[in-house]
Amino acid sequence: MIELLDIITSDGFPTGNSELKSLIHAKGYYHNTAHVWLYTKAGEILLAQRSALKAICPLLWDVSVAGHVDAGETIKQAAIRETQEEIGLLVNEEHLEKIGVFPCFQTYDNGIQDNEFHHTFIAELVQDISQLTPQKNEVEELKLVRFNEFENLLHHSETNNHFIKSNFNYYVFVLNTIKQKLKT
Repeated sequence: MIELLDIITSDGFPTGNSELKSLIHAKGYYHNTAHVWLYTKAGEILLAQRSALKAICPLLWDVSVAGHVDAGETIKQAAIRETQEEIGLLVNEEHLEKIGVFPCFQTYDNGIQDNEFHHTFIAELVQDISQLTPQKNEVEELKLVRFNEFENLLHHSETNNHFIKSNFNYYVFVLNTIKQKLKT
């Protein structure tokens, strides 16, 4: 599948240019992604295990839903599309609460230069996890973890195949934001 992404500046502004995702990753061009973290009122966060087929971090447990923003697509449109594609869940714009934009600049051993801005949303998961349908090219498995388990997994991420260690502060911010949301 051909994926075109909009190129942005190192400050996150549109350049007006688009390019193939493969070239963007080869050249290290800056681009946008949408992250959706789903949580339950019972104090759980949905984690997705990346597909074994992924070029970056296969089988890593991480964000509920994440994907690139296609050329010409809004950030919220991408968040809605990716949520439906990756786990079969239909969310509406009013379900998504944007909590920030986080730069994530990584270079991988396979040559991929991933210079992304994670536009990050949280949303309440009201469906039972058994009703979700992981897309096998993207997601191996799904699981709900309680807040204390999330913290424990995060603090041991170097050895447990959960989370990208260099993004530690991002995960802490997401967790604390969800905790605060449930207090209100």
